[in-house]
Amino acid sequence: MFGLMVRFTCKDEAAAVEFDELVARTGVQIRANEPGTVIYTVHRVDGQPLQRIFYELYRDVAAFETHESQDYVIHFLAERNKYLASTEVDRLDFVSGKGVDVER
Repeated sequence: MFGLMVRFTCKDEAAAVEFDELVARTGVQIRANEPGTVIYTVHRVDGQPLQRIFYELYRDVAAFETHESQDYVIHFLAERNKYLASTEVDRLDFVSGKGVDVER
């Protein structure tokens, strides 16, 4: 398994609305086209209205690379920066968890 945790901070509230719309459009495509993407969740942060946390879990590095090569992900990556003040990315090495039925 391979994962990411990404913290995005939007520029302002208007940018957050636009970013959320971009995320929603991209998420539809991810759910429909990526069997190797095990979990792809987006969260608002309580008390931090401009922050979003993405938790992404992929079957393996190859599934992540497939995800990154999709046209809709390339579009998301190209568009996101006009809405964001900052981005922090942590790569995760899966140890264990509940609800994940994928062999290491």
